[in-house]
Amino acid sequence: MKAFFTGLVLGIALTVFTGWYFVVARKSHHVRHAQDVTAAALQRTADAIQAKLVAWHLTAPDIQEELAKTGKVVRRQMRDFGAAVADASADAAITAKIKAKYALDRELSAWGIAVSTTDGRVTLSGNVSSPRLIGKAMMLALETDGVREVSSTLQVKAR
Repeated sequence: MKAFFTGLVLGIALTVFTGWYFVVARKSHHVRHAQDVTAAALQRTADAIQAKLVAWHLTAPDIQEELAKTGKVVRRQMRDFGAAVADASADAAITAKIKAKYALDRELSAWGIAVSTTDGRVTLSGNVSSPRLIGKAMMLALETDGVREVSSTLQVKAR
């Protein structure tokens, strides 16, 4: 019974706070300014990601064209191309970092994309729901320290 009343009081408090926010706080110029700043930051982030995808030729049309021609997508990292990553633990760390990025991304599946790393060369395989997500998966892999090249045999399969 105590848990019921605690839940009831908490529910009432949340309802009152939500009502106050929508009736009073949203009209405040401080709240509107914070919303505008947040929206602008999100837009800049989205624009930066899109610019990287375009620069790496990882947009959906680029992916579709390359898949039609060769059946896979390959991009090479330009920095320090000659450096060799010989240590197997470094390859395992690279794989783990990429898988963690996929796990944190709402659109990509850490379980649906297999990541294999050998000497800094990453191979992605598995299924995604759109060509755009192939580009996104490759971009996240390319931005991982120690990665020299990313090769993708990801396939587009509707969920």
